[in-house]
Amino acid sequence: MRLFFAALASVLMVLLAGCNDAKPQFKGSDITGTRLGKDLALTGTDGKSYTLETLKGKVSLLMFGFTQCPDICPSALAELTQVMKLLGKDAKRVQVVLITVDPERDTQDVLRAYVSGFDPDFLGLTGTPEQIKKTAGSFKVYYAKTAGAKGNYSMDHSASFFLMDAQGESRVLLNNNIGAAAIAHDIQLLLR
Repeated sequence: MRLFFAALASVLMVLLAGCNDAKPQFKGSDITGTRLGKDLALTGTDGKSYTLETLKGKVSLLMFGFTQCPDICPSALAELTQVMKLLGKDAKRVQVVLITVDPERDTQDVLRAYVSGFDPDFLGLTGTPEQIKKTAGSFKVYYAKTAGAKGNYSMDHSASFFLMDAQGESRVLLNNNIGAAAIAHDIQLLLR
């Protein structure tokens, strides 16, 4: 009888060990191995330099946008504020980052005031137009200046979220209308 239970325990341990190797079931698209964002090199609203290396240690959720965006960006940041509430105490292990596509107007001060209006822990990143172009290119993000009336302009841009794991690797691409619960779900998978 002892031999039977020992064999049964061994079989169960093997089966349970296999469960830990299962691929996470993200709500967004799994982009593991793509190395998106490898050329990120910008300056934060706190004056520090940021790369994927310096973002290590936390799960990072990055998005591209700009402070004068009339609709998508403020809606997305409001949703990310809700995501942080859904995460509860785990929110301290997550860094939300807005990368500007409008460095002409989005100075560190302007960007800091904007992102902190949604959550004081959100981080804005900016740089020279060349740095923004290189960073956006490494994420395969589209953006372009569009002319407006009286010399004004706006910015067209991709509106997806990028989830990076705590090792700085690209893991999930999320559509900006996937919803707060789905975003929180994928973040929690990366926090395990």
